[in-house]
Amino acid sequence: MEKIIFLVDDNASNLTEAEGALEKLYRVIALSSAQQMFAAFEKFRPDLILLDVDMIEMSGFDAMKRLKRNGKYADIPVIFLIGRTDTESEAYGIELGAVDFIMKPFSKPVLLNRIKNHLGIDELIRERTAQLSERTEKLVRIQNGIVGTMADLVENRDKNTGGHIDRTTVYMKTLIEAMLEQNIYSDEMRDWNIDTVVSSARLHDVGKIVIPDSILNKTGPLTKDEFEIMKTHSIEGERIIKKTILRTGDSEFLQYAKVIAVSHHERWDGAGYPFGMKGAEIPLMGRIMAVIDVYDALVSERPYKKAFPHDESIKIITDAAGRHFDPQVAKVFVDIKKRISELKSRLVP
Repeated sequence: MEKIIFLVDDNASNLTEAEGALEKLYRVIALSSAQQMFAAFEKFRPDLILLDVDMIEMSGFDAMKRLKRNGKYADIPVIFLIGRTDTESEAYGIELGAVDFIMKPFSKPVLLNRIKNHLGIDELIRERTAQLSERTEKLVRIQNGIVGTMADLVENRDKNTGGHIDRTTVYMKTLIEAMLEQNIYSDEMRDWNIDTVVSSARLHDVGKIVIPDSILNKTGPLTKDEFEIMKTHSIEGERIIKKTILRTGDSEFLQYAKVIAVSHHERWDGAGYPFGMKGAEIPLMGRIMAVIDVYDALVSERPYKKAFPHDESIKIITDAAGRHFDPQVAKVFVDIKKRISELKSRLVP
């Protein structure tokens, strides 16, 4: 496919000279101002831009700043055309993101070779990026498949909580998005990969895989001793994920999963388990999962209890804010109760 080059210069003779040198090899769009260049983006996406630095209406440097602010065009390679040798200007241009400078008046061989080299480099980068993206997508599919299988193993053993993992995943994504909308703990979540956090939450109960069936699937209330055994699923989940990390190598996904597995039964007032952490000592992921986990348990029918109505479940969470739950997380959850109710109506059988 013929490569497209934007040639931007407010000097008509420079446009004519450069266009003549390039037109047999490339499709050249000659533009006499930066404003014309931005207008041309509506019809064309160039493979490379030759941009004059010293233009009257908008300098090449100012045009470059605007170009880099637009994610759609920021990756297009730009070569500055400059009429003077000025190391300070060249350094500034490179800092702005230019891939090269060409002195004017330019020789045709220099111009053609520079363009050929940079188009080749850009094409190679795009090919490698596409290959890396494909490999990453494949790894994500494998990861999600393994997670799904592990989650299925847990749910196939726990006959009392069918669909719990899928529902809590949907609720968690919705709650995190609402927290970001309301700017609640947004600084703490700034570096999170939200999709990875949500996916890793599917392993929050993986430790239940070691709990005896007689306890896991008991149809009545647990005795005190049985409950103590059930509580170990948090520590067991952390242990299983740590072992996975040792065998497969560290990953953001597994680190998230480990944190959520071990902390989602901690309570804001310190009365939770396994460590009795209190307040902000509890990782934020665990504090978010705590609200989601309890809500789904409340609205879901179990052999030993009937499902609570949505409104009653919301009231229970509201009343427990500041004791069981982080009050800010609980407030956001209550704020989006209508959205949660709509999801529940689709997800809970």
